[in-house]
Amino acid sequence: MMLRVLMLAITGLLTCAGATFAQTESRPPVSQCQAIARNIPGVMFASFNPPGVQLAQATSREEVKISFIGHSTYLIESPGGVTIATDYNGVYRPPVTPTVVTMNRAHSTHFTLSPDPAIQYVLHGWSDVPGEKADHKVLVNDVYIRNVATDIRNRWGDYESFQENGNSIFIFEIAGLCIGHLGHLHHELTDTHYAEIGRLDVLMVPVDGGLTMGADSMSRVVKRLRSALILPMHRTGAPLAQFLTMFGESFQIAYAADPVIRVSMRNLPRQPQILVPKGM
Repeated sequence: MMLRVLMLAITGLLTCAGATFAQTESRPPVSQCQAIARNIPGVMFASFNPPGVQLAQATSREEVKISFIGHSTYLIESPGGVTIATDYNGVYRPPVTPTVVTMNRAHSTHFTLSPDPAIQYVLHGWSDVPGEKADHKVLVNDVYIRNVATDIRNRWGDYESFQENGNSIFIFEIAGLCIGHLGHLHHELTDTHYAEIGRLDVLMVPVDGGLTMGADSMSRVVKRLRSALILPMHRTGAPLAQFLTMFGESFQIAYAADPVIRVSMRNLPRQPQILVPKGM
């Protein structure tokens, strides 16, 4: 019985991965961060290499380097040398020209329409086609990048009117880690969003206390995602302390002593930890 359930989970994984791309010669990797079998009690994903399917992550256990640059911009460095700048706006620039930048349209400090031309991949969290949503599945060397579209408020301060699929949560799968950046998230997530996101080991979360969402709403999102390591961003003064007090003893709170945070599957905290980066 257990074997049958496991095979169903694996079949579902392959079907989900191949449904959209069955007619193309080059399929995207299978995301190991999407917890398709999460709702099947007692089932875990198996390690397998089905023919014709490229897995998003191999068995690499090397570390990923993460540095806080400013505002909502983190620099992520893969073991293979791919550099990623999140919510790149051209103002908070990392010390190296990134290979990839992601952007969100909710606010001018989260994107630029004039990025450095030396950047190889510029990924918008919105679609330029009305009625559509951005859909990224990009493999760059040892990094697989995908997105989950979210909505934004139509006007600043308008909490009733939303523009559908105006932004994205970007997810980076590197060295076995699932790293998520919430961007300028304006609303609590639905069950569909959580299913699309899957597992996140590292979560970058805005802690402004109201410009995105209130601290209480944002804390519910963080608790639901159950990430091992939470990295604050988008701080606007005092709300960081307010955000930290929402979690109680279930989350550890630490302060990075080094500008570069080194993360691997082996050193993830066993208890959820909020790590305030150096320079914030």
